[in-house]
Parts: sequence; C-alpha cells; structure tokens
Amino acid sequence: MRSDTGKRVLLLHNSKSRQGEAALGPVRARLEAAGLSVIVEPFANLPEIARDISRLHQSADIIVVSGGDGSISSAAPAVIESGLPLGIIPAGTANDLARTLSIPLDFAAAADVIVAGHTRQIDVGMVNGHAFFNVASIGLSSDLAQKLDPAIKKRFGRLGYAVAALRILAGARRFRARIIEKGSGIRVKTYQIAIGNGRLYGGGNVVEQTAAIDDGSLDLYSLEMRNLWKLALMVRAFRTGTHGAWKEVRTARCVEFDIETRHPMPINTDGEIVTATPAHFKVLPGAIAVLAPAAVTRQGATLRLFHR
Repeated sequence: MRSDTGKRVLLLHNSKSRQGEAALGPVRARLEAAGLSVIVEPFANLPEIARDISRLHQSADIIVVSGGDGSISSAAPAVIESGLPLGIIPAGTANDLARTLSIPLDFAAAADVIVAGHTRQIDVGMVNGHAFFNVASIGLSSDLAQKLDPAIKKRFGRLGYAVAALRILAGARRFRARIIEKGSGIRVKTYQIAIGNGRLYGGGNVVEQTAAIDDGSLDLYSLEMRNLWKLALMVRAFRTGTHGAWKEVRTARCVEFDIETRHPMPINTDGEIVTATPAHFKVLPGAIAVLAPAAVTRQGATLRLFHR
C-alpha cells in the first residue's frame, strides 16, 4: 500500500553525516516519484534539528530524518510534540535504530518504507530530559564518544571506532556508582552502566535477549568484572543479549532508574554526550509513530563493544 499522493514531507538532511550527501538524491527522487511533496531542510548540528521541526512541522504531514542514530534521537522531543509520524533514512555509522526496526540500509529502499506508510508505535527513553532510542551509557562508551575524532569517524566509520576503542580499553578504570530502582539503591564498582530502550546498539549488540523497542520498559546492565580481558570471552553473549548470565554482569528491567556517581560523569545517548550524572532515566511507552516495515524481524549483526 502506498501513501496518499500530495502528502508533505519535511526531510531533515545532515550533509555532514558519513553518508548524508549520498542519501539525499535517491531519497528525494523516490519520495517525489510517489507523489509526495518534499521540503528539504539541512542542518549542521544536532540542536538545529528540534528547532527546525518546531518551526516547520505545521507545513508537513510526515517528518523524515536522514542521518545517524544521534540525529534521529535529537529529533525525538520535537517529533513527539508535533504528533506527526517519523520516517528514518539511515545515513550514519551504526544505524542501530534502523536495524532494530528492520528498515533497509539502502537509501532508496528506506524511502520506499516511508512511501508504503505503515506505522509502528515505539518507546522513547529519556535521561535528564534528553531522548534516546537505543542505549544510554556511563563509562566506557562515553569515554569513546568523547575521544573519537569526528573526522576519523566520518572517514573510517566502524574501523575508526575499533581503533579508538582499543585505546580506551587500555586505560580503562572502574568507577563507583549507586543504582536506584523502585526506591532501593545498590552500590557498585563498574566499568560501564548501560540502559537500553531499544534492542540493538553498537552496530549489532543486543541490549537483552528479550528486549524490544515497544515493550514499555528499560533494560540495564553493569559491567562489574575486575579485569576487562573477560570481555573477549563474552563476545557471543553480547551479540545474543545473554551477557546477563555472566556473574560479573548485573542486569535489571524497570520503567525508571536513577544513577548516582561520586563525581559528575558524562552520559552518552546514541553516540552523543548530552548530559551527566546524577541521572534519572525513564521510558515513554509508544511515544512516537515511526514508519517501518509491516513485518518486523529481529536481526543479528556484527558485535561492537561500544554503542554510538
């Protein structure tokens, strides 16, 4: 089934993303060929996205974001406020949200999903007022996000992540934190605390084997091993979401979490540093209607120890 002709699409386009410029031509052509009216609005930095949506959403019927996971998450609050469906053109490095929703990574095929018009209600995670779709984390992934040179990220993609990750692992140290769930707190010494809203992160890791982006809950894990070398033995577990079976990995599922640390620590949401501890996490069930394939399958992918 195809979308009604004459619908107006606000296409937010990040020409600075790794594949952003290559995406614009085929996406616009596919949408216009289906009879959709397309308004292209470029953005140069993430704060612009929400402002553009707030400014222009009244002249649109569909909001489409072409960019990486961080760009799509930055759009979420304004999309929720607009009440319009969200289309996704995966033009980033990991594209975990698209993978979670089975949206094709081919630009023209992703545009066809928007044309087909099937929507799915999905959850949105929030931390200190900032939205995320995949995972928010404190520790290793935040260190990686801070130290990865954007130029290297754009040029080398996942290879750039791998090189930066090895450097982070070499100097990693555990930190002390307090995890609060349902009013009860527990103190931990950990390398990383991650809280997932979706299913996939880090280019193919699974948050938890039963996690889904529309299950109305958040999934937490904390890496509490003494030596990081054990991560090498846990590769398959992270790929399948069974890492919680290891005694060194604490897991929990809830609708809200609070994380406290001795000193403020940066929080990485879908590849971007957006806030710091102390942090309050919550889920907004079914907050956004996203244009996605009607038949959703859970797909595996190559392991990455860090999410973007």
